Amino acid sequence: MPAINRKQLFVASCLALLVTSLSFGIRAGILGRLGTEFNLNAEQLGTIAATAFWGFPLAIVIGGMVVDIIGMKKLLVAAGVFHLIGILLTVFASGYWTLFISTLCVGIANGTVEAACNPLVATIYKDNKTTKLNHFHLWFPGGIVIGTLLVFLFDKIGIGWQVQVGVMLIPTLLYIFLFSKLEFPVTERVSSGVSTGEMYSALLTPLFIIMIVLMFGTAITELFTGQWIDVLLKNVTDNAILLLTIETGVMVLGRAFAEPVVHKFSPAGVLFISAIVAAIGLYLLGSTTGNMLFVGALVFGIGVCYFWPTMIGFVAENLPRTGAVGMNLMGGAGMFAVSLYMIFMGGYYDKLLAAKLPAGSSVADYNAAPPGSDMANALNEAKKAAGPEIINATLTIPLILIVAFGILFFYMKKKRKETNLEIPAPSVIN
Repeated sequence: MPAINRKQLFVASCLALLVTSLSFGIRAGILGRLGTEFNLNAEQLGTIAATAFWGFPLAIVIGGMVVDIIGMKKLLVAAGVFHLIGILLTVFASGYWTLFISTLCVGIANGTVEAACNPLVATIYKDNKTTKLNHFHLWFPGGIVIGTLLVFLFDKIGIGWQVQVGVMLIPTLLYIFLFSKLEFPVTERVSSGVSTGEMYSALLTPLFIIMIVLMFGTAITELFTGQWIDVLLKNVTDNAILLLTIETGVMVLGRAFAEPVVHKFSPAGVLFISAIVAAIGLYLLGSTTGNMLFVGALVFGIGVCYFWPTMIGFVAENLPRTGAVGMNLMGGAGMFAVSLYMIFMGGYYDKLLAAKLPAGSSVADYNAAPPGSDMANALNEAKKAAGPEIINATLTIPLILIVAFGILFFYMKKKRKETNLEIPAPSVIN
């Protein structure tokens, strides 16, 4: 049997995640433009953006359940096919429903990538799971940085959004080719001899259920803010998309240097500190203007940097019997929570805009008003006030996480201390 080349598997995994994150970065950069071109309101845009977050949990949960049966290789080739379909449908989109279906396909592809790659990374790096999951997941913000910069640069030279989306075909075809040529191991759960029944029983432990609930909060804090930052703050600053670039750039650096941070503070400690910093960053984004917004993006990026990979790493290290299903349920829960929150906040944003316009006004009429007109200016002022209100409402979530992760940190510290006391000290022979 050919040898397992874990370095090449890791590189191919990072490339697949790069496509996932490019879809987020490019969509965040063109979301407002899609609304204008296809005459979509904020609620419709929120539903389209949320569709990626529906497809993701659907794919990651189902993928987690079948990965041990069909193997990681077949899952990743399937992910590539869904990516190709979703990208091509977006390029040739003609309205709301084409965008809806194409985004759903991309979401399914994104979830399938993580369904296979999270257990793959945990399996090939059994001795250093949380660190390597952080290294793997740095390509999520990394791709968002690349995607938003591509949008910014292509806009400057007049290249349309269809070409910007089409760029994703290149890394997609490359990762399909690489995975089709490589040999894969079985997952760690299978190699450890943990039965399927034991795996599903482990999902009912109180600690795992608590981590699922906390994943709702960490995912919303990180991904909702990142995906909507251009829509919410474009009337507050001329460089709203660069705020996302700064935030995600910091996340890339943070995850690249995750090893000393995770080893010094432990996964639970990292999550506690992250919640505090994320809350400060979100407060700055929702309460300041001018250059302080860039400071807010920097602080927020540091705060949310370790959330996603460390949540998955925590489960992989402390609840290993949950296997691939456990890791993938975490990701699925996070994306599902984001999808619901996006739809709710999209509707709430439209209501805020309507409340800030003259009584009885139609937001659609104001959206259709020519630039520079009194109606267009009034709508811009309404958006300038409504965007920060959405961010400040979201601030409640990391504030709750601070308390929850503080309790988790001290619980895990106490648990480690009790475990150390149970291990007898080695005898000394003179």
